Amino acid sequence: MNLNRIHTIYFIGIGGIGMSSLARYFKNNNKLVAGYDRTATPITHALQQSGITINFEDRLDVIPSEFLDVATTLVVYTPAIPKDHKQFNYFKEHGFHILKRAEVLGEITRNSLCLAVAGTHGKTTTSTMLGHILHDNGINATAFLGGISENYNSNLILGGDDISVVEADEFDRSFMKLFPDIACITSMDADHLDIYGTKEELEDTFVDFSNNVKKALFVEENLPIKGIKYGFSENAKYRAINLQIHNGVYTFDLVSPNNTNKKIELPLPGMHNVKNALAAIAMACEYGVSIEKIAASLKRFKGIKRRFSYKIKTDDFVLIDDYAHHPTEINAVVETAREMYPEKKILGIFQPHLFSRTLDFADDFAESLSKFDELILLDIYPARELPIEGVTSSWLLDKVTLETKKIGTKETVLHDIRNSEAQVIVMIGAGDIGELINQIQYELKDEVEN
Repeated sequence: MNLNRIHTIYFIGIGGIGMSSLARYFKNNNKLVAGYDRTATPITHALQQSGITINFEDRLDVIPSEFLDVATTLVVYTPAIPKDHKQFNYFKEHGFHILKRAEVLGEITRNSLCLAVAGTHGKTTTSTMLGHILHDNGINATAFLGGISENYNSNLILGGDDISVVEADEFDRSFMKLFPDIACITSMDADHLDIYGTKEELEDTFVDFSNNVKKALFVEENLPIKGIKYGFSENAKYRAINLQIHNGVYTFDLVSPNNTNKKIELPLPGMHNVKNALAAIAMACEYGVSIEKIAASLKRFKGIKRRFSYKIKTDDFVLIDDYAHHPTEINAVVETAREMYPEKKILGIFQPHLFSRTLDFADDFAESLSKFDELILLDIYPARELPIEGVTSSWLLDKVTLETKKIGTKETVLHDIRNSEAQVIVMIGAGDIGELINQIQYELKDEVEN
């Protein structure tokens, strides 16, 4: 498909983090953009403010007339939409050009020098670091991100079409639509088993992705995939040594093929982010940015919203927001919180995401959630799924070994926080808990800071 011939683009699921970056990209390239989403969010509000029309009802009469011309309209959809979606089925039945988000991303980046970040965890932080390093050094790359960068307040770093940075998403095998020049794989934990069936099938697909990389592939040191390794061991070509923490900032010496013992400062908490930084450093080096310039850019990196984001931070009370929705991610969040606040009691508030994921990893979730001092579980956020009989937050809570644990609701969370002795509150999940924490921040901020 020649995207230059497309004038109007309609997004079904426009508020999704990946979909919205594409919508912003096309809007900035003077296309007419509109779309549907189920609910209004800060992302949809920002899109509307940029001039994009969005409707929140699955009706045909709300589709703007400009988007009903088969010859000039492209329809982009997310696989998360239900099969009976009226708008989607109308476009399908009337012969419109319809592509998945990943296919559009593949078309946009096909003729660019593509740097892709794959992995079940770490994609967003690594790709945002990489996009920032390139942009900060005057390299005219466009980066499509899976989170809102604190540096740019956007999930799109807009540049030219010659260089692209993308997240290579394993969901629905989307990353097989990409053919990157330089790539990395950060992790391959079992996830999306509703798509893959088994962990082995997931890993096999990562191998298939790795075979599409044209020039250089960087791989986390413990993964069973051929590539240039990065990590903490002597086998890693890009290695962090002499790791220290000063006032929440990591410092380490970087050992790399072309440079030894370059001091790096990383203003992000968590050992997992050191590895994410190593992946971004390796890819930027491969592109041709000097270690000195990379180090300077990383000092200026502010992180991503909803990735261990401080909403309130005082000596006596801390409220942290994180997107973690898989046991491995929750482990990383708890370990980071313990590292930052070793003497303080930590309350975790978790909204499970998807019935299938809760079922597939119930015991692993229970183990990771039991690492908090106290726990509140909210109802499972269904996203694209119907309920599974017997899979509930109460069922999951029974598996958690903590003494201080309970089921909560969005309406009772504020009361529960006020009644807790914990000084560090961590709210985690990939559902609408992201909106809930903004309300909690608003209610508590003056209370704890005065």
